[in-house]
Amino acid sequence: QVNMAESGGGLVQAGGSLRLSCAVSGRTLATYAMAWFRQAPGKDREFVAAVSRSGDGISYADSVKARFTISRDNAKNTVYLEMNSLKPEDTAVYYCAAGITSFAWFVYDKASQYAYWGQGTQVTVSS
Repeated sequence: QVNMAESGGGLVQAGGSLRLSCAVSGRTLATYAMAWFRQAPGKDREFVAAVSRSGDGISYADSVKARFTISRDNAKNTVYLEMNSLKPEDTAVYYCAAGITSFAWFVYDKASQYAYWGQGTQVTVSS
């Protein structure tokens, strides 16, 4: 059983920054490839960023490249999403996802590739 808890969301003005955290418990974080997805009202859930088990592989959605940074600290069983230069269109519920994989360097960008999900944290960017 894996439990995941996101934190760090909130209300911020456009141009501001937030840092999301995802604490994983129940199994060592090093077992999982990790990712962040988001879902805005009335829209489908979309990929934001992913990091491989090893941390060497990283992928971003084009819409967040150069603004967001994903990282992981396996010793703390925590994954982070540093979000800078936030825009109103970044407003969404952000979800942390974990997927078991045998490949330490693979990065996965599809929701179907992740078996475990957190409850989400709301990020609201005002203009």
